[in-house]
Amino acid sequence: MADFKRGIKAGVATAGIYLVISAILGAIYQNNPLSIPQFIYATGFTPLSLTALTSPAFAITFILVLIVPYIVRGIVFGAVLAALYGFLPGTKSVGKGVVLSLFLCIVAVFEALYMTPGLPTDGIAFAGHYYIGQIYVSSSISMVWPSIVSALIFGALTGLLWDRFRPKELTEERKGRSILLLSFIFGVLMWALHAIGFIIGVVIGGLPIIVPGPGWWYGILAASVVFLGLPGWVLAYIGWRKTKVDESGFKWCVSGGVLMALTGLMLLPGALAITGGVFSRRKPAIEPRSNAAIEQ
Repeated sequence: MADFKRGIKAGVATAGIYLVISAILGAIYQNNPLSIPQFIYATGFTPLSLTALTSPAFAITFILVLIVPYIVRGIVFGAVLAALYGFLPGTKSVGKGVVLSLFLCIVAVFEALYMTPGLPTDGIAFAGHYYIGQIYVSSSISMVWPSIVSALIFGALTGLLWDRFRPKELTEERKGRSILLLSFIFGVLMWALHAIGFIIGVVIGGLPIIVPGPGWWYGILAASVVFLGLPGWVLAYIGWRKTKVDESGFKWCVSGGVLMALTGLMLLPGALAITGGVFSRRKPAIEPRSNAAIEQ
């Protein structure tokens, strides 16, 4: 079983360090997204108004807009690191964190390109949803590398902190089971969020699924999460259940992962389902002690 607690601790600690550093840089460079003066201006408050700074609305907005995304990113990154730790190349935790960051950067770029047909020549800013942070997809390398370097530093720091937390004794299990568990959790959360929006907007509100304009493709993908994401998640869930009884969930997980990946918005759960399904074909490399004792 993957050491999720250890990974989440490392990810959240990294997110906290990033939050502090970004706030400091934002105070120095006014164009930084975490600049406190810029944030106050963007939320409609007057910087010199102490009443505004101490109002509940400001505190809630500050937490939701700035703090929560960093914490969520740390939790997700740490959990994925814990699930994939034994499969990532390298012998050092820092290197494994960097490799994971590269993997998630690739996922984020493919997701951005897939979800944005007719990519503008000047590029687009893409938030990478909940796992990689802000990444800028552009034809200009000078626009791309800062976000990639930032992601790599995040991965290296998480790997470094991974070594600082005490590991727990783990039990051997079917290969890929922990990865499929993450796919199952992320998949159901993303499906539920989009299903709620679909029910409120389309079913109750009577809004059209496809709205003419630049966001028409995103509307199709959002609807596909409801209709393709659910069966994909169910197939991946069946595969995960098979790994719990020490069977391979390869066919189920790959099929479900492909369906989830086709929605674009569920690309990460889909990629995890496919990865976990491939690894689930292998049995544990270490035999349980009871079986080894019997053979002796």
